[in-house]
Order: sequence, then structure tokens, then C-alpha cells
Amino acid sequence: MADFDGKVVLITGGNSGIGRAAGFAFAERGARVVLAARRIDLGNDTADQIRASGGEATFISVDVSRAEDVKALVSKTVAIYGRLDCAFNNAASEPGQLTPTADLTEAEFYRVIDVNLKGVWLCMKYEIKQMLRQQPTTGAIVNTSSVNGLGGVAGGAFYAASKAGVIALTKSAAQEYSAKGIRVNTLVAGTYRTPMLEAAFDIASGGDQEKKQAITDRFKQMIPQGRIAEPEEAAQVAVWLCSESASYVTGHSMIADGGLTAWAR
Repeated sequence: MADFDGKVVLITGGNSGIGRAAGFAFAERGARVVLAARRIDLGNDTADQIRASGGEATFISVDVSRAEDVKALVSKTVAIYGRLDCAFNNAASEPGQLTPTADLTEAEFYRVIDVNLKGVWLCMKYEIKQMLRQQPTTGAIVNTSSVNGLGGVAGGAFYAASKAGVIALTKSAAQEYSAKGIRVNTLVAGTYRTPMLEAAFDIASGGDQEKKQAITDRFKQMIPQGRIAEPEEAAQVAVWLCSESASYVTGHSMIADGGLTAWAR
């Protein structure tokens, strides 16, 4: 299937986990993919692997919490490929220790919010400006949120708040730019087998493998499908939301969590 043939897709957090899987998924459908992240070696390696599999990909180093970096990222994308058709804003901060809200620090607030929320806003800001300059003014943006943003999480207030904010940003932008041909949606992700999830389990278990397995099993028991999903499954949601098959879908929060939050929706 080449439904993205020739289209330019920008993916932040594109060197690992869901973003990496999305890079392969878009490339398989004919997209010219720009992967953006902070870890240069891992990013270049991912781009190399996509090219080796027959796709077209470029890696650009970026810190999404810095406006000048994001502005340059979009400019470089257009300089290389001439336009921007789709964006998957997926970069997120690394997990920290679970900490009660009153014990969190101001530094931790900015560490999480700057990447998870400010970073998504900055990406949308410059992606939308570019899409509006193009003729016709069409585009599709998907922002990654989390089920933690639907109802909070004990010990992870800042992460939950940032992901709730992503949903609100998405809905606001969708209302503002839909009439101009730009769709904006949210992937509300559940539990996926990514390096970030593994790091969270390592922190929660203190590195003890038996405790980590117990935590993993407990998570599986909470999910009606009884399993932790693979990153490729989330990537397919992002691909669909960016595709013409979703041409009448905007401002939507697509929950892909194996039924984890079904009881509360």
C-alpha cells in the first residue's frame, strides 16, 4: 500500500519506541520520513535501517523544548523535501521516580512540561505555519497523549497533567484550523512495550527482575486484552489518523489501550 506516496511526514521521538515504529510504517506506505530526536546515534541508525528496508528517511537532531530547534527542524524538513504533509508529535520526557504531588519540585515540573506539553505546542506552531504556507493548505497532525492524561496517576502528577494538556491543545488547534484543511488529532496511548515503559518498570522495581516481572504481570491483568501491546500497533493508529481514510476526523482523541480505560469512558 502506497497511500502516502511522496508525502513528507515528520516524526518527533522518531528514534525509539512508537516513533521508531511509525517511521517504518509511514515509509512502507511510500512516505518520505523525517525522524527527529535528541539521541543522534540512535536516530541515524533508525534512518539507516528504514533506508535499508527500501524506504526514504532522514534524521535531524532536535530538542523539542527549544523553539529555535523546532523552527529549524521544520525549515530543514522543507529544505530537504520541499513541503510538510503530516506530523506525528511523539517526543516525551523520560520517566522519573513516582513522587507524591506535594513532594515534586519546580525543576521536575519544567523537565516534564517543557518536553511533553511545551514541545508539542512548539511543534504544532511551526508545523501549522508551514502547512498554511503550502498550496493547497492541507495537512494532518497527530499528537501523542496517554491514558494517564484522562484521569491522572498517583505519583505521576506532572506527566498526567502534561498529557491532559496535549489533548486540550489538540482539540483547540483542530477547531482553529480544520476549515483551512489541517486536521489535528490525538493518539491516547495505553501500555506499549517501549524502552520508556521498560525504564519505568525498572525504576518501579528497583532493578529487581522478579519484582519487575510481577509489575508487568499486574499491568497485564489490568488490561482487558490481557497483554502489553507492541509499538507497531500504536504506529498504525497514527498512520490511519494521518491518512485520507480519516479525512473527516479531527479534534478526536483516539484511545488505543486494549480496553484499559473502557470502564471509565
